[in-house]
Amino acid sequence: MMYDAIFKIVIFGDGGCGKTTLLKRYISNLFMSDTKMTIGVDFETKTLTFDGMQVKLMMWDFGGEERFRFMFPNYICGAMGGILMYDITDYSSLSHAVDWLTVLNRSENTIPIVLIGGKSDLDIIREVSYKEGLKVMKDMNLHAFYECSSKTGENVEKVFNNLVECMLNLAFV
Repeated sequence: MMYDAIFKIVIFGDGGCGKTTLLKRYISNLFMSDTKMTIGVDFETKTLTFDGMQVKLMMWDFGGEERFRFMFPNYICGAMGGILMYDITDYSSLSHAVDWLTVLNRSENTIPIVLIGGKSDLDIIREVSYKEGLKVMKDMNLHAFYECSSKTGENVEKVFNNLVECMLNLAFV
């Protein structure tokens, strides 16, 4: 099959914030509550039609445990977009977002990054307000900010569509 664009996307953030569940929801439109911790890195692909163009996404899901972080700089090479995720029920996962971006920025790779507050269906035990997430996105000069839920599917398609649109605009300018 011929593609108009092929994009590598990196999905990163602390362990347990919902990266794998987000990716599984996007790929299959199913909620998988029994995902296991990602050891190192996992990889998924998806083909879609976007604005009449055939686009292939190669999505790299990084294990968020500290012990895997050393691998991250090697795998981000060639990435065209990123999703930085934190858990709205775990304040420390947002505070570690800066650490993740520091690793990414060392690669001198200026790619559009979407900040996502995951697990928005757990609003009742929220530790991070929407305003705090939005402020971090602005302070870190990231491309966009969403809260989403892999369980309900809320905003999952929007996150990826926003990133694909941005990558297409950058690729064909």
